[in-house]
Amino acid sequence: MNDIKTESPHTDELRARTESELIVQALADGKNKRVRKLLARMHPAKIAALLEMLGAGQRTALWQQIDSVLEGRILPHLNLDLHGELTGDAEALPAEPAGSKRHGESAHDVVNHLASVRQALAEGKLKRVGKLLHRMHPAKVAGLLEGLPPAERRSVWSMVETERTGKVLTYLHDEIRIALAMELDLEDLVASVQHLELDDLVDLIQTLPHELGSKLLHTSGSRREQLETMLSYPEDSAGGLMNADPIEVRAEVKVSTVLRYLRLLETLPPQTDMLMVVDRKGHYQGALRLSALVTADLGLHVADVMQADIAGIPVGTEATEVARLFQDLDLLSAPVVDEHNRLIGRITVDDVVDLILEDSDRTMMHMAGLDDEADMFAPVLVSSRRRAVWLGINLVTAFLAAWVIGQFQATLAQLVALAVLMPIVASMGGIAGSQTLTLVIRGLALGQVQKGNLRILLNREVGISILNGALWAVVVALLAVVWFGDWGIGGVLGIAILINLLCAALAGLAIPLILDRMGIDPALAGSVILTTVTDVVGFFAFLGLATVLLL
Repeated sequence: MNDIKTESPHTDELRARTESELIVQALADGKNKRVRKLLARMHPAKIAALLEMLGAGQRTALWQQIDSVLEGRILPHLNLDLHGELTGDAEALPAEPAGSKRHGESAHDVVNHLASVRQALAEGKLKRVGKLLHRMHPAKVAGLLEGLPPAERRSVWSMVETERTGKVLTYLHDEIRIALAMELDLEDLVASVQHLELDDLVDLIQTLPHELGSKLLHTSGSRREQLETMLSYPEDSAGGLMNADPIEVRAEVKVSTVLRYLRLLETLPPQTDMLMVVDRKGHYQGALRLSALVTADLGLHVADVMQADIAGIPVGTEATEVARLFQDLDLLSAPVVDEHNRLIGRITVDDVVDLILEDSDRTMMHMAGLDDEADMFAPVLVSSRRRAVWLGINLVTAFLAAWVIGQFQATLAQLVALAVLMPIVASMGGIAGSQTLTLVIRGLALGQVQKGNLRILLNREVGISILNGALWAVVVALLAVVWFGDWGIGGVLGIAILINLLCAALAGLAIPLILDRMGIDPALAGSVILTTVTDVVGFFAFLGLATVLLL
């Protein structure tokens, strides 16, 4: 009795046909990663048979997904004509110059990469795209993807190696990151994030839709408990920034013991410049800098060379405060402690730099009323809806300024020169106000504007506005006299500019403070309100003075 069943040639043929159908379907769907995965499971002879069966267009598309190693094993199985057709157009890339710095590419290099990739896409040379991406740092790949329209972005994304896709995702803006992560099969997404640092994986899970993020969490294996702990902290806190990889040592052990321990580890976590000293219960006691460790006498104890004055950052500290600490103290890493002073993680400077860049990018976008529109190639309807809100708000403020002008129609009818000179008053006020507004918003972000120094700042800005107002009031008034030959109009224009610059300074100081007190981002709404104030005050002052003094 033998229960072993042997597979018939018919079964092999059926499986080959099924694999071929799956590959053809994946090609049609643009699932290039899946195509490569299926090809890796097939015998080269079967791939050759599939190539001979396909039409010219499908054959070329499939050949673009075959790497150089597999290519060499397939070619002997092809007939001579097909062999010549597929190898006739080499996909060679120009060699990199000796000593070139792959991670330190300039903006010009990135532009060149973008042009090269778009040309390869236009020619259907996906294999060339894959080779170029392989040579680029993940951060540069992310920048390249963000510079491509959606259709081309998906094609290039499909050529990024699965083991690198997780790292590339960490460098992308949230909107694009979500879209590209959704393009991956769950199996590929899980495989791509296995080697990510915990803090990067936490950021990725928090960004993705809840259902997909939960699946990543459930498939994280031994790291799941650490991930759940880190995900329990707010994203904009020290707990949300930290990584759970500090190296802990005891104060009572000798320096020689610590050095032997580090040699056993073989590698250290990224950005490690200090070891964390804890007691037997995990309470943080201080830090041991590597520079002190490697120069200390081997017989000394850790307690003799550690620094007890390096304080742990409470886990609930706001992210902006963490960034300020790193900036003020020139830190490369810092310990994070819980409410009982137990060491639970550390924050590294690379995450703080990312936070600072994200905040500055967000502030710049907010000042243009663009919110978080990170994708330059987002769908037209989506982008237009985002921008429409602020255009509508601006329209309301513009009508308010127009209403003020409308109250002086009789004055404008008698003195047409006023209509010509009105924009000068509003423009000067707007520029002066935006200078103060930007200064105060920056001061709020850095914690430099406090209750105790507001009066000093107010006196300073008022003094600047009076001096600049007096200077440019005289200059503009004389130009108006030369232009229109009327001293009255020149005098009214000069006084209006002085008044508007003074009001602009006061508004530029007060508006961000009031918005910040109300919990509204001053960078998002401040410029719109300031423009309204300077326009209304400028028009009212200029036309009101002209009505009283000239008519």
